[in-house]
Amino acid sequence: MKKILVTGGAGFIGGNFVHYMVNKYPQYIIYNLDLLTYAGDLTKHYEIENKDNYFFVKADISDRETVMSLFVKEKFDYVIHFAAESHVDRSITEPEIFVRTNVLGTQVLLDAAMQINLTKFIHVSTDEVYGELEFDPTLFFTEETPLQPNSPYSASKASSDLLVRAYYETFGLPINITRCSNNYGPYHFPEKLIPLTISRVLNEQKIPVYGDGKNIRDWLHVSDHCAAIDLVMHEGVNGEVYNVGGHNERTNLEVVKTIISSLGKSEELIEFVIDRLGHDKRYAINPTKLGNLGWKPTYTFETGILQTIQWYLDNKEWWEQILNGEYQSYFDKQYSNK
Repeated sequence: MKKILVTGGAGFIGGNFVHYMVNKYPQYIIYNLDLLTYAGDLTKHYEIENKDNYFFVKADISDRETVMSLFVKEKFDYVIHFAAESHVDRSITEPEIFVRTNVLGTQVLLDAAMQINLTKFIHVSTDEVYGELEFDPTLFFTEETPLQPNSPYSASKASSDLLVRAYYETFGLPINITRCSNNYGPYHFPEKLIPLTISRVLNEQKIPVYGDGKNIRDWLHVSDHCAAIDLVMHEGVNGEVYNVGGHNERTNLEVVKTIISSLGKSEELIEFVIDRLGHDKRYAINPTKLGNLGWKPTYTFETGILQTIQWYLDNKEWWEQILNGEYQSYFDKQYSNK
């Protein structure tokens, strides 16, 4: 049986991918390695935690001794590397944490992968490493777009991307890098735009929108992203980068207004706040290369956002327990206009 290590499998995208793999491939053994930081949550795995092909390992990817021992013991066939600090706002206030996890942690995993006969190392990255695009609908990021990250978060991800590439070029480690647009869907931590907006609308609270709300993002349903990584894992050409985009561009303000309208609430809940430092104007991905491999998104934004809103309505107990005092303190500090 093939052994698949998923790092960051208690997070949003990694957690959805763990579910996807455990259920789709009962013949694979899925190992979920996660440190369970503030955004990590195992309650999302209650329905699979007793399955024979699922195991959880609590560990820090930066802990070299633990990671090395685990790789030598289990001899994984594939590593799907999601684990990362990923919130841009937090990277502005605490950049060192992002460098430690996203750069040094990735290096530890790469070194560990070199000790075993690994079939493939897939590094899950972000379109933010490309920098920003102008408000020109004809411009898109491709795999050849130069890396020009603008935040400590995206700089740390670009650094890890380059490390992964270097281990392929220098040591011949079989790798792929995927770069996705903004994900949304079930189990999204409520510091991010869509779950933050849904939770605050349901609680009749003000929704903070940075600047004028005209920054544009391309939205990708997490289920489509999982299917893309599955395809790259099995069919991707070693050493190649694959962009994963949903072709669902919306301004932040449009996203917020769509959610408010879907829940039958008033746009008076919107509160414009001081813009984020280094706030990129627009991200948009051309996923043609991945499409040529056989992938295409199944969700439009219209269908995906309604499904996501319904999930949050049906799973209030999950996100309400996250909105504790510690998170509330962070929220108040982050979105203050002072």
